Amino acid sequence: METDPQGSTDVGRVVALWRYPVKAMAGESLERADVSWHGLAGDRRWAFVRDGQVRSGFPWLTIRERSDLVAYRPAFSAPDRPEASPVVVRTPAGEHLDVDDPALAAQLGEGVRPIKQDRGVFDAMPVSLIGSQTLAAMGAALDSDLDPRRFRPNLVVDTGEGGAFAEEEWVGRVLRVGAARLRVDRRDKRCVVVNVDPDTSARDPRVLRAVARERDAYLGVYGSTVEPGAVAVGDAVVLEPY
Repeated sequence: METDPQGSTDVGRVVALWRYPVKAMAGESLERADVSWHGLAGDRRWAFVRDGQVRSGFPWLTIRERSDLVAYRPAFSAPDRPEASPVVVRTPAGEHLDVDDPALAAQLGEGVRPIKQDRGVFDAMPVSLIGSQTLAAMGAALDSDLDPRRFRPNLVVDTGEGGAFAEEEWVGRVLRVGAARLRVDRRDKRCVVVNVDPDTSARDPRVLRAVARERDAYLGVYGSTVEPGAVAVGDAVVLEPY
């Protein structure tokens, strides 16, 4: 780690960026993304709700209910202009359907329908981050590699000499990443979603059990935007002074 004369510390580098055009469906791997006050542009702008649950505190159809949602692959028709372009979903059968096509909702269950929210549909906060060393450490605990997509992050950061779980030490601090500034607000408490293999949809309960055993069910961090701007794979992650 390097500290500049102003007291900022280089704590890592972005090695992957992900956004999720439709909540609970597969993510899009990006080389660059604009970060607004509401997270990565286009992130979780669409979601599916369950009939009879709309007035509940959590009406969303998610991987908890249907692990095969990860096999649906949404993408913006104009990736660089997500806020102004439609979302097309490739289904497990290879069909390409508009996200608001009734045929897509019909595949997902009776009474299921899509909604769009300009601010995104987030369980907690608009930005999520996890360290690649953190993933490696948890994989070692399971004696297997862990695909970062299980944890549905926006940013994967190589924390270098900071090692595993370094991102937890950034809670309450501000990071400068590319042209954006992000505040790390809290640790990310995990649920059964991490058990789902992003390629096969198969569930492996050992994953959440290991996270619970090793890290009290917390892995990675949530954050929010302090200053909007573009971020890209390869950008330095700089911890600002108090």
